[in-house]
Amino acid sequence: MARQAQQKRKLLVVQQLLERQSDETHPITMQQILAELEREGIPAERKGIYNDLETLRQQGMDILSTREGGQTGYFLASRTFELPELRLLVDAVQSSRFLTRRKSMELIGKLESLTSVYQARQLHCAVSVSQRIKSMNESIYYNVDEIQTAMVADRQVSFRYFDYDIQRQRVWRRDGAAYFVSPYGLHWDNQNYYLVGYDSQAGELRHYRVDRMANLTVTDQPRTGGPELKKLDMGAYTERVFSMYAGEEASVLLRFRRHLAGAVIDRFGKEAPLTPDGGEHFTTRVTVVVSPQFFGWLCGFGPEVQVLQPAAVAGEYRAYLQSILGSYAPEQEDEHGSQGA
Repeated sequence: MARQAQQKRKLLVVQQLLERQSDETHPITMQQILAELEREGIPAERKGIYNDLETLRQQGMDILSTREGGQTGYFLASRTFELPELRLLVDAVQSSRFLTRRKSMELIGKLESLTSVYQARQLHCAVSVSQRIKSMNESIYYNVDEIQTAMVADRQVSFRYFDYDIQRQRVWRRDGAAYFVSPYGLHWDNQNYYLVGYDSQAGELRHYRVDRMANLTVTDQPRTGGPELKKLDMGAYTERVFSMYAGEEASVLLRFRRHLAGAVIDRFGKEAPLTPDGGEHFTTRVTVVVSPQFFGWLCGFGPEVQVLQPAAVAGEYRAYLQSILGSYAPEQEDEHGSQGA
């Protein structure tokens, strides 16, 4: 009975050796396999290892062999995640501002465990989390899980919401009172995670930074907001909202220089209508949430974009630009008393 248990353990050790100690440039020899089994106190011989390798192949492991220097080596030729895919995932984790440094390193460590120790070193060499701007709220990882749980269970969530002051101390909104929100989606925008939910107290759909939530719990109250929110198309919704900033929706007609077609497609998708307007311009009609963030996006294109309709939105944009210009009035002195260089 003990020998049978050892044989089962032998198969697992061989599998782990292939997963962690082998890759295309680091095949593992029969001698190395036997030596590792001996260190584990597992009796083995070559014939049994050949049988183990065949069993693992039959279970879907892509085990290949190569011969070099008179020795045959074995390696795992393909994995669930190939090295380029792991590099993409590691980069996504280390560039995600909503994850703390500690949680980022934990996740990267888990990703590194999905390949050989040799390729894991390559991944680790590319890690540069320490100099990246990261969240200061460790609970965000668990907040996301709780929000997902609430959506599946069709329940509201409760949390306290805060900002930071110049001393980096939390300043509680609503004087620290709990928010009760019906969650309908999570969206990653501008390197931050947002909850899109119906706030029954405000009577509207709102957005909340997940890293600014504390004491989040799933309540026993069913979600509110109407059945239409359960069918909310998050992709279409977030196309209309700039930097997750709330405001009134409007259908706007915009006029761009032709070379900005790519920027419009990037923002509104390939289905955005692009209508030629003379030789140098095109127009597009899109539905957006009118907000300072929308106007800020327009500002990035300077005089190469115009708001044509509706007139009220064009007027708001003009006032927005004038307010910026007013803060740089030439007669104003520098607030520190400087008259310039």
